[in-house]
Amino acid sequence: MKNNFYHVFHQIPTWKKCVYVLLSIICAIVAVYILKLILVGFAVTSVTFYTVTTEISVAYGKRHFERLIMNIEYVLYFVAFCLFMVVFYFREKRQYLKKYFHQILDEVKFIDNVNLNHEIKVLPNTELGELAEEINSIVKKLKESIEEERRIEQTKKDLITSVSHDLRTPLTSIIGYISFIQQDKYRDEIELRYYIEIVHDKVLRLNHLMNDLFEYTRFQNKGISLSKAPINITEMLNQLIVQFRFEIKDANMEFRQSIYSSKLMVLADGEKLVRVFENLIVNAIKYGSDGYYLDIIASEENGLVEIEFTNYGKEIPPSDLHHIFDRFYRVEKSRSTNRGGSGLGLAIAKSIIELHEGTISVYSDVERTTFTIKLKSMKEETSR
Repeated sequence: MKNNFYHVFHQIPTWKKCVYVLLSIICAIVAVYILKLILVGFAVTSVTFYTVTTEISVAYGKRHFERLIMNIEYVLYFVAFCLFMVVFYFREKRQYLKKYFHQILDEVKFIDNVNLNHEIKVLPNTELGELAEEINSIVKKLKESIEEERRIEQTKKDLITSVSHDLRTPLTSIIGYISFIQQDKYRDEIELRYYIEIVHDKVLRLNHLMNDLFEYTRFQNKGISLSKAPINITEMLNQLIVQFRFEIKDANMEFRQSIYSSKLMVLADGEKLVRVFENLIVNAIKYGSDGYYLDIIASEENGLVEIEFTNYGKEIPPSDLHHIFDRFYRVEKSRSTNRGGSGLGLAIAKSIIELHEGTISVYSDVERTTFTIKLKSMKEETSR
């Protein structure tokens, strides 16, 4: 109510307020004057009323009685003035709401012309204000739906462009080498085998890309279900360290592990979780070998199992960090299919972790790059 009065009062021009005050004063004077005439006429015709007023005048004294009558008259003036001001206020309020209603209609027509960024002014604590809020909410949802549809469409276009680019390069190479072989442009059997091995390698990379693309699409379309079981993260990480010992040695790197419990238990799909860890280790070996160490840290805190993979190679630029989990995104040209990656590994890793209701994040500076995974922990079953 207070807000309504504020809005209505401030939209009335100053000259109009002065007119309403003047009219209220005049109307109050006239109304009280008419009321006095009625009371005087009644006093003259009514013996009882005249007798009572005379007795009161004698009891209080004529002077005090006249002062009482004057005070009552002032109160009547004030009450009449307030009543007329209220009448004028409600008149202005009705006109204001009518104007506001037409304003809403005009703004809805404006929004209807695809001006979805426009927002209708809301008048608080009124039914029309609630209507305006509802319209704004509907327009906001419509805008979000349109933006989401555009984003999905753009994602499809980007996906087609990226896939086309990543397929074209190895295919062009394969066609070139096969043409060499068909035209007998090799010196001897050794060179022939060399060409065949290159073609075979390109075909394997294509197959790897197609498998990753197929799996990524399934994750995005929620076409993959998880076979969850109690998993000991400590054992899994220890097995991966053994599994990658030769790759680490060939890259002239060294594992450093800090696992703060022998049993960090989670309920997860072990096969898919291993894929995430393998991808992070492979990436650390490829792009962090300059730093020598690959640190794996695992701990449990506040009901979450936290696993960190840290390498000390080149910094990932801040502009790239926000896109590091996008499909086909590569930080630099050297991080391409020539180094064996499909550009989908981290996107798939993120999808897998999110399916487990966990989170994966990355931090990078000039000293280190750290990928952090957080999963809900579970206590080991007593029967095991």
